[in-house]
Amino acid sequence: MRWKISALLTSGVFTLALALLSPAYAVSLEEAKANGLVGEKPNGYLGMVKPSGPDVHALTNEVNQKRRQAYEDIARRNRTPLEAVEALAGEKAIQNTKPGHFVEGPGGWMKK
Repeated sequence: MRWKISALLTSGVFTLALALLSPAYAVSLEEAKANGLVGEKPNGYLGMVKPSGPDVHALTNEVNQKRRQAYEDIARRNRTPLEAVEALAGEKAIQNTKPGHFVEGPGGWMKK
């Protein structure tokens, strides 16, 4: 079952979910990551690395809402727990994080 979820994520479902994010905020997701404002968490969601303005907070919430919907769809299609999809998505997101961007580890936020 895990390989099915992994195959779906790597086949573009996860990428598609992220590509659909086109919020109209003062800062883009890529800019927020590059500036160290947000980072990837092991649970598959975006987290705020340091306190930021309302636009970064709204961006983070929107990204996480869209990710959750995508994860729920994958879990439903594969009849697997949502937590399993979230964990696998978190692994993939952290693996795909660019060097210099932040990821959350056991000790807190760190640059990859």
